Amino acid sequence: MHGHSYRLEVAIEGPLQTQGPSSGMVIDFDVIDRIVRKHTIESLDHYTLNDLIDNPTAENILLWIWERLDGNLEGLKELVLWETPSACAILRRD
Repeated sequence: MHGHSYRLEVAIEGPLQTQGPSSGMVIDFDVIDRIVRKHTIESLDHYTLNDLIDNPTAENILLWIWERLDGNLEGLKELVLWETPSACAILRRD
């Protein structure tokens, strides 16, 4: 058994807000962070991935994350999961 220090990138697509506290943004980064933490990171961080995901490759982890964010994070366009500084998997909605 070994561990990883993954890095997750989340890309959102949508119109810029024109009013309110998120004016000039698609969605506030703090909101994205709260949603991602609640629906994915809290379930994954410091847990054995094999207990949660069959064959936890970077690609399968991305699918697992996407399923939990889809419907909870409006405008979800792309996820990038970095397993090392030079190796990543990308999942995007076309």
